[in-house]
Amino acid sequence: MTSTASAPNGAARTAPPPVVPLKGAQLALGTLALSLATFMNVLDSSIANVAIPAISGDVGVSPSQGTWVITSFGVANAISVPLTGWLTQRFGAVRLFTMSVLLFVLTSWLCGFASSLEMLVLFRVLQGAVAGPMIPLSQTLLLSSYPPSKAGTALALWGVTTLVAPVVGPLLGGWITDNISWPWIFYINVPVGLLSALMTWSIYRHRETPTRKLPIDTVGLSLLVLWVGALQLMLDKGKELDWFASGEIIAFTVIAVVAFAVFVVWELTDAHPVVDLRLFKRRNFAAGSMALSIAYGVFFGNVVLLPLWLQQWMGYTSTAAGMALAPVGIFAIILTPLVGRKVGVWDPRKMATGAFIVFALVLWMRSQFTVETDFRHILVPTLIQGAAMAFFFIPLTTITLSGLTPDRIPAAAGLSNFVRITAGAMGTSIATTLWESRAALHHAHLTELLVQGQGAFATTVQQLQAAGLSAEQAYAQINRLIDQQAFTRAANDIFLASSFLFLSLIVLIWFTQRPKAHGGGGADAAAGAH
Repeated sequence: MTSTASAPNGAARTAPPPVVPLKGAQLALGTLALSLATFMNVLDSSIANVAIPAISGDVGVSPSQGTWVITSFGVANAISVPLTGWLTQRFGAVRLFTMSVLLFVLTSWLCGFASSLEMLVLFRVLQGAVAGPMIPLSQTLLLSSYPPSKAGTALALWGVTTLVAPVVGPLLGGWITDNISWPWIFYINVPVGLLSALMTWSIYRHRETPTRKLPIDTVGLSLLVLWVGALQLMLDKGKELDWFASGEIIAFTVIAVVAFAVFVVWELTDAHPVVDLRLFKRRNFAAGSMALSIAYGVFFGNVVLLPLWLQQWMGYTSTAAGMALAPVGIFAIILTPLVGRKVGVWDPRKMATGAFIVFALVLWMRSQFTVETDFRHILVPTLIQGAAMAFFFIPLTTITLSGLTPDRIPAAAGLSNFVRITAGAMGTSIATTLWESRAALHHAHLTELLVQGQGAFATTVQQLQAAGLSAEQAYAQINRLIDQQAFTRAANDIFLASSFLFLSLIVLIWFTQRPKAHGGGGADAAAGAH
């Protein structure tokens, strides 16, 4: 957005005329083009979840190391999101969006060609970095395509797109992994992205936003990359290097803490900060973004953990694991338009509280899973979770952005998205680390009473040997069964702790003030777009 400044003679600079909304076929095609890009971007954050075991096996690493494919994308994406405002003013919204989509296509193609984990993580970092502006700009361009009175409709269409992708992601990723090969989960972005870029440029190139040269906070950006990168490396590599027994982990921790402290001081004093930390002085923004980000981190960590458990210890294929995750979108898609209409009428704090209670219920249900749990019982909590998702994002975003003037909404949205996406990547690392740690503890507890050559252990070995297994094979089979129980109990621990964490976050929601009863975030966003 081009802000009004004083001209040399003291008169105010004339603001650019408002963008005329699209009509007819152009409106339909423009909505489709922007939705395709959004769909592709959101799909890529979930499609790899069910493919992690296959990717890990193919590049010769453990599944816990394979989760770097998810976290690397999330961290790079989070870092690039706050740059959207500066890049938009430098290059223009349409040009930047189209470039982002084309670079996303290129990096997706490179991800498919990766032959090692290091190469794949590098290309995922690049993919996440170029994807940063896509979602904020798809919202901006979509809202500018509709009249302000239809802002709610535009946001509802956009919201449904972002909810369909997580449903299709696990299903499509599972089917491709089982029936073709995992690189194709990245290759499918190529035709979709090229079509989206072509349609967007043909429709919107004459609607380019004004550009101007602004200074870039290179010091702040460098510090941001440094502390987020060091923190994520500490979380990802900690379990391999025995945490603080490793000098490398201590070094990452010191770098993260020092860089973060300097980053906060610099951003609060710089004239053109890359991240406007002063927004945290507002109670609604601080409490709302914290509740949203912590909840998203817990939610995303569990979303990654469930398919890992199903595939590694329950014998599920990638396709079956995708089927177990897919129903999450059914209630989300049905209820999101209702939430979009009512968020300005109902108290969004009550809506978010209801969502957190349902999330807590879902995770408590999952904490009761055993190695005997069948597909139907795994499916039920996933189905219920969709209702919580519908009442989760929109009300909390409305609370977070409430009371802000239109000129501050892009910076606030960028900052809240940065914190949320970073929390999601960290949630994945923390959940998988705790899972392995708790599994080791449960394995020790389950084996401490077993004595070789005595009791049930000796009887089981004899039965397995009678079935044709050697002694070594019998021991391996028993260890596999113990591991299955240990990792299942560890997953239950994570689910139960997450359930209590969601309940505790309700307190944070009620530190906020109720937004004024009007169009809510949609109206504010529309003002920013127009």
